[in-house]
This record gives sequence, C-alpha cells and structure tokens, in this order.
Amino acid sequence: MKKHLNFGIALVIIAVFIYGITQKEKLIAEGDVVYLALAPVDPRSIMQGDYMRLRYAIESERIRSGDVSAGFLRLKLDDKKIAEFVEFDDGRELGAQEIRFKYSKTRNRINLLPDSFLFQEGLRTTYAAAKYGIFRVSGDEHLLVGLADGDLKEIDPSAPESD
Repeated sequence: MKKHLNFGIALVIIAVFIYGITQKEKLIAEGDVVYLALAPVDPRSIMQGDYMRLRYAIESERIRSGDVSAGFLRLKLDDKKIAEFVEFDDGRELGAQEIRFKYSKTRNRINLLPDSFLFQEGLRTTYAAAKYGIFRVSGDEHLLVGLADGDLKEIDPSAPESD
C-alpha cells in the first residue's frame, strides 16, 4: 500500500512539473514580445562568472510607503514594443498597448524578476552590449527569453567572439 502511495505522489509531482514546462513553452511560442530597458550598471561588477546581474530602468520608479509589497505594474508599449512605466496597477481595465507586469517591493524599491541572466562560459563580451531584456508576455505572465542590444537586435550567443 505504501509503495502505491509513494508511486502516486511521484506521478503527481511529475505531472505538476510537466504542466509547468508546457505552460512556459506555450508562453515562449505564443506570448507577445516586450522589451524592458536595462539600467546602467558598473561594467566591472555586471559580470559575475557565467551570468549577468540584471537591473531594469523601471526599477528606479519610487514606491510610496502605502503601496503594496507585491503586485503588478501597468506598463505602456511604444511602437517598438519597449515598455514604459505608467502606474501601479489597481485592477482597472488595461488601455491600448498596456500590459501588466509582476513586481515585488523591498525597502521602497521595485524588484522585477529575473534579476540575472545565465549564459555559456566565454560569452561575457557578447552580452556586455545588452541594453534590453526580451520578454514574452501573455496575460499576467512574463518570461525573459533573451537580451538585445541598443537597436533591439537579439544578442546571438552563437556569433564568434574574441575574449
């Protein structure tokens, strides 16, 4: 009996993982492309091993002490799909070219996730040119799928690099 229970629990756990993976794959395939500007960071500290610390320009928006500790930002997309802060979302219907984007708050500062981008060893200088995070967005969900340069061209990790 205990064996069957353990087997059943294992199946449920596997099913939850598979569901999560398929939801992310669907978001990548069907989500709208949105760009978030990266905030300038000291280039000597931006790279730490094989990942880049990310900080978004939107995170510089001030939060009043009464604002909730987590929720959604209301962002407006320009004609290039670059997102700009509008306001903290209060649940009203979104306007044209507006999206909701999850945030959390730490010490009156907005935090967006992910806050790091992992890449293959040896690609440090390739990704140092990053100016935008490329997200796929659908409904209230978002997923970082890459980084782009100042011309919104996705940084190609397969391009040759001299380190």
